[in-house]
Amino acid sequence: MNAIRTLAASLLLSLVCVSIVSGQENKTVDSAAIPAVNPAIAAPYLLVLVHQEIQYGKAAARQKLEVATTRLCNRLDVPNSWIDLQSLSGPRDVLFFDPFDSFEQLEQSFAQWTQIYATHPDLARMQEEIDALLKTEDTTIAVRRDDLGYRADHIDLSDARYMRVVEVRLLPGHEGDFIEASRIVGDAYDKIGQDIAWVVYQPKFGTESPVFLVFMPMSTLRQNDDLLIWEEDVRKAEGEAGQQRLEQIAREGYVSTKIKLYAVSTEMSHVSKGLAARSPDFWTPASAQAAKPASTKRNAAANAAHDTTKPAALEISQPK
Repeated sequence: MNAIRTLAASLLLSLVCVSIVSGQENKTVDSAAIPAVNPAIAAPYLLVLVHQEIQYGKAAARQKLEVATTRLCNRLDVPNSWIDLQSLSGPRDVLFFDPFDSFEQLEQSFAQWTQIYATHPDLARMQEEIDALLKTEDTTIAVRRDDLGYRADHIDLSDARYMRVVEVRLLPGHEGDFIEASRIVGDAYDKIGQDIAWVVYQPKFGTESPVFLVFMPMSTLRQNDDLLIWEEDVRKAEGEAGQQRLEQIAREGYVSTKIKLYAVSTEMSHVSKGLAARSPDFWTPASAQAAKPASTKRNAAANAAHDTTKPAALEISQPK
């Protein structure tokens, strides 16, 4: 469950009213700094990332509740979307990927969730039950860095089946080193001309030290094979000087680097209609299957109407 829903539920139950965005927060976004791509499928400007660890033995119960909650939200007019990411490497955990266009939209979403919980107390109850199954939960709000990443404007989230996430923690004052390293690697990939893309986010709230997050959506796990195959070509493209500089930056400026691989769970994700429409068999398989029999029946009726070998009345009188 994403942080906005969690926070809204807790505030509703405690009758506390708090605003996410302060009066000094700039509520407008410089559109010139955002790539001109379809917002329904692109990497969002703002991310709310909710990292959850589940209590031992409670994963099945938590999943059952999350599926039920998502199905209910799919029938309601909820204010935002989210993608549920299940870990395939490292400790078993969940990462909610919640896209927003701005802090203003985040604030509006918060207010609307509070109203939804007031109208649907069963939803608030299920959220409480989910929270009781969690071991830990951390929420981070991150902003997209358009000066970093690689072919980020080519990312289509509707194609994402897996997500490779790289978390780089830095010593204070070494943000510039990461930017330099990111550009060295990006230039190397550009030289070898491989069709892959990643987007970089910088957390603004929820972290104690400088952090950058790199997201690489993948349509298949096979793309990890490609990354391994390209390693030598990338090193050659970086050049000896580039490699030495990358090693120096990692040695002097990095606290840690963590790489995790996640799988997208559609049954616990709630995405926009525009995104789902680009790949309905994946994002809304139940809806796609429900539509097929109706389409088949219409086609059969049309064929019968044009079939001159037997009367249409006889076809209609047959058992369905």
